[in-house]
Amino acid sequence: MAFTNRLQQKLASRTHPMWREILLITIPAFIELVMSTLFGMVDMVMVGRLGPAAITAVGLTNQPFMLLLAIFAAVNIGTTTLVAWKIGAGKVEEARGVTRQTLVIGLVLGTLMSGFGVLVAPFVVRFMGSGPDIFADATAYFQIVAAGLVFQAINMGITAALRGAGETKIPMIYNVGSNLFNVFGNYVLIYGKLGFPQWGVAGAAVSTSFSRLLGCLAGLYVLYFSRHSLLRLQVKADYRLHRPTVSRIFQIGLPAALEQFVLHSGLMLFAKTVSGLGTMSFASHQIGLNISGLSFAPSMAFSVASTTLVGQSLGAEKVDQAERYAHVVHKIALLVGIFNGLLFIFFSHPITRLYTTDATVAQAAGTILKILALSLPGQSTQLSLAGALRGAGDTMYPLYASATGIWIFRVVVAYVFVHIFHWGLIGAWAAFVMDQYTRSAIVYLRFRSGKWKYVKARIR
Repeated sequence: MAFTNRLQQKLASRTHPMWREILLITIPAFIELVMSTLFGMVDMVMVGRLGPAAITAVGLTNQPFMLLLAIFAAVNIGTTTLVAWKIGAGKVEEARGVTRQTLVIGLVLGTLMSGFGVLVAPFVVRFMGSGPDIFADATAYFQIVAAGLVFQAINMGITAALRGAGETKIPMIYNVGSNLFNVFGNYVLIYGKLGFPQWGVAGAAVSTSFSRLLGCLAGLYVLYFSRHSLLRLQVKADYRLHRPTVSRIFQIGLPAALEQFVLHSGLMLFAKTVSGLGTMSFASHQIGLNISGLSFAPSMAFSVASTTLVGQSLGAEKVDQAERYAHVVHKIALLVGIFNGLLFIFFSHPITRLYTTDATVAQAAGTILKILALSLPGQSTQLSLAGALRGAGDTMYPLYASATGIWIFRVVVAYVFVHIFHWGLIGAWAAFVMDQYTRSAIVYLRFRSGKWKYVKARIR
């Protein structure tokens, strides 16, 4: 009865101004993503104190590792959308059923991908163009982080379900907490403080995997023992795979998984293109990417809000309300993106000097941030409206946008700019800007067509 009352209160709150509903979902997701980004920046700063080679060893493995995570995008996007539809329709028990299926899928796929990542680590590092000076560190880092992939998979599934229910405050708390522990783990294991061994790059990897274990356990505690979520589960419930539910999760989410595969395979080749410029240039590139998360995080938070609110509105058969939510989210996201761009333009070099004492690396990374600032209006449009399309189950067009932008510009054009025109890092990041505006144009035109409103009715 208590859960029913809470659901009624949640749905009744739709009478409040739209901006308030958007901020109630966006702010916790924003805090979670920004804090995770900041902790990731601190992580890279700590590794950076070991030298440019250490930054490169960690940065070289990031995109291949994200490629391993691509399959989980299908589960996460499908889960968020389905849970949002069920909550919007007032079907809480069915939303819990979707959550149980997500946990089982995450456990099975996460275990398989952890083992696969450990096995292929040496081959991946060689493929990415690792030099002999960083091969051992990069391989060890990739293997240790891959071993903890199963914990990350389960955690991501739990977070996706809670976001679909509009409960973004809960994952904010436990994900920020696990990242805070990661910073402590980095401090003691990278440098050998407080009696812990000094493991360098490998210490950063151990800290990352253990913090993900803690985040996973916290998420499971929320679902099974906390009374603060509509999605609270019972241990003795039915955990057998339910084919229709699994089918709908993947029907909605598979294009998102393909999108992530296209995205991260392209980014992996993009990183390979830049790695050919040498260790110092790649270190600057990696610092730029790491700091770019400060712009990516708020855009992603608005994407989460758009997916949840559009999904819940469509679940309640309120199509006009879904469209209004999407428009308001887009406008707010665009303003935030422009503001972030101005910050990067005015404070680029002071920020990059936090990462490295090497003046050449810091100078190049600062230039990258100024170029990045030009892309932020396009990035904000792309991510916020893509979130709306995903909330409607229209996941194919974000896939088309990513395939076009990434593979034409960050793979082909970046290679031409870097290795044929010899524009170096500036050429690579010019291609990055072109990619962002291409993707935003495709997503915007699809949203404007209004065809996304009818996708839900076709998903059975």
